[in-house]
Amino acid sequence: MAAQDPYPKLTAKEHAQVGWYVARMAKRCVAGEDVDRADLERKVDRILDNARKREAK
Repeated sequence: MAAQDPYPKLTAKEHAQVGWYVARMAKRCVAGEDVDRADLERKVDRILDNARKREAK
């Protein structure tokens, strides 16, 4: 039995957005551990959730 991929198929736009948000999260990590990244994590989660919904159709 093949292992199921935990991440949905993303469009080119979604790939770019996730990459941008991950880069911003990394920049915030460099700024310090006490810097909040929750807003960016929510944005990435929302993109992945929408892609999962689209894939389920």
